[in-house]
Amino acid sequence: MSLVTLRQTVPWIVGAALIALPFVYRDPYHLHILVLILIWSFAYTSWSMMGRFGLVSLGHGGFMGVGAYVTALLWNHLGVLPWIGIPIAMVCAGALALIVAYPCFRFRITGHYFALVTLALSGIVLQIITATRDYTGGSLGYTPDRTKGSHLAALQFDDKTTWYLIALGVWGAGLLIWRWVDRSMDRYALEAISEDEDAAAAAGVNVTFEKLKITVISALMTALAGALYCQYQMFISPDTVSGIAVSLQMVFAVVVGGIYVSLGPTVGAIITIMLAEGLRIGFGTKAVGYDNLVYGVLLVVFIIFLPKGILGSLLELIKPSSKR
Repeated sequence: MSLVTLRQTVPWIVGAALIALPFVYRDPYHLHILVLILIWSFAYTSWSMMGRFGLVSLGHGGFMGVGAYVTALLWNHLGVLPWIGIPIAMVCAGALALIVAYPCFRFRITGHYFALVTLALSGIVLQIITATRDYTGGSLGYTPDRTKGSHLAALQFDDKTTWYLIALGVWGAGLLIWRWVDRSMDRYALEAISEDEDAAAAAGVNVTFEKLKITVISALMTALAGALYCQYQMFISPDTVSGIAVSLQMVFAVVVGGIYVSLGPTVGAIITIMLAEGLRIGFGTKAVGYDNLVYGVLLVVFIIFLPKGILGSLLELIKPSSKR
């Protein structure tokens, strides 16, 4: 079998194995961990859509919070089904991205200034959720109204297998979107913009439009991840789906996994979820907040010594050997 044929066959084999997994192995706890990994992988992939082109956003915790809370609030207070509420939440996140990003891109606010603006956005969303505690539950968290048993219309399911397949499908869609951007002309336009905006504009690239497009796509995906996390966990709080900590967690996961590789965010999700679970099981409530400390330390280490991340560095090692 040639190398090209092998590369074409392996993804299909892996995909079939992942689909069959919950029907062969039914341990609820392990399926729960896999669902979390898949949902967060999708969220991290959405951040990498911008980050790989030098658009370092620290506001994705805000987009994720909008996706989660708007969906839950519409369901609890207005009886809007999640099938309708999730698209509305995504539109809200996309509109928020446009409101914040357009002035930044129009007036050439880039680099660390753009990161600071998005950081403020993440903090503002967190403060709004906390301040409107009569509706959102504030820092105590919020629980969507439950139905009796599994309910397709309410997007609530008792069994882990259904949620695993949903999360797997969304994760796969995220990889396809990443691949579409990677193989489209948008990639070359965004790479040119990240290198030199003036030169890209002189070459005919609509700089503001291209940056806005990738930002909105990223925000929509992140909001969807937040909504799915809410529907799966049936409990959300400002600390788990919004705010600066969530944004920094996304940055950490993508950098550690590999920002320029489609599966890099997935590797990062495996590390973050397993680290959080390991600390929870090993230390219980004594380890609250320790994961953020570990994220910060590891982020500095990886940026200095392994800037391409785990998967990116492994692929770099494999490529030279395959050419011999």
